[in-house]
Amino acid sequence: MRHYLIAQIDIADRDTYTKYGEGFMEVFSRFDGTILGVDEEPTLLEGIWPYTRTVLISFPSKEQALAWYQSDDYQAIAQFRFASSSANITMIKGFE
Repeated sequence: MRHYLIAQIDIADRDTYTKYGEGFMEVFSRFDGTILGVDEEPTLLEGIWPYTRTVLISFPSKEQALAWYQSDDYQAIAQFRFASSSANITMIKGFE
């Protein structure tokens, strides 16, 4: 069953966050994920959206999503994200 990750990111240090971005695709591409959307100016329909970046990604399964997120290679580059931003990240099941 397809699973989706939604990330709401508040970037405080662009220079350090850029280091995360530089390594992201190389690691991400190994886990059959698909980036469905990245937006720094989403259209707010309701509520408050104080995030700098919103990301939506898809994986064929929960196991593949977790394999990517928990991999040593991703966690190594994620240190740049942790140091430069705060985030809410959630995973939801698809209907497939």
